[in-house]
Amino acid sequence: MAAEGIRVGLAARDTGKLAALAAEIGAETFAVDASVPVAVTKLFAQVDAQIGEPDIVLYNAAARVHGPIADLDPAEVARAIAVSAYGGFLVTQQATRRMERHGVGAILLTGATASVKGFAQSAAFAMGKFALRGLAQSAARELAPKGIHVAHIVIDGAIRSATRPDLADHPDRTLDPDAIACTYIDLLRQHRSAWTWEIEIRPWLETF
Repeated sequence: MAAEGIRVGLAARDTGKLAALAAEIGAETFAVDASVPVAVTKLFAQVDAQIGEPDIVLYNAAARVHGPIADLDPAEVARAIAVSAYGGFLVTQQATRRMERHGVGAILLTGATASVKGFAQSAAFAMGKFALRGLAQSAARELAPKGIHVAHIVIDGAIRSATRPDLADHPDRTLDPDAIACTYIDLLRQHRSAWTWEIEIRPWLETF
């Protein structure tokens, strides 16, 4: 988005983790816990003041708690769902209030394989991601007539990184982050007569 000339704001609980990226693309950083209503309200007020009301909002936060259902700590499960799903609602709500005034905008919600397939010993993550997908589908139907494009992106596979490189004999078995970014940009460029509310992306070598 920065390469497209869009002014970017990055938010996280620990803004130190954003420092290198923010410096690289000239982004503003903001500290927030997305699962706390007052914190999200404050975040958007800060963004409004420092950057301007957002035209594009991307929610990428998630939390995982692994283990057998019988052994899971209910408080940890509640926290995971709060980050993965409730935070997505809070951010979507604040974004909607601003975008409705202008009759234009885009809200992109990042999903995962768990959005459509609940794996064993991953109940909390599945619940959170299923809920986020439901939010996206409902919001897309409600907000599209108001000029707001809501899309849910199912990232169905491992994402390549310095700590998770492709094996030399299996190139492109993981998802290239730059290729994922291009998909988000393509969604933003869609004409409103043919908006996608959900798209699924996966490595080309993955078996279906």
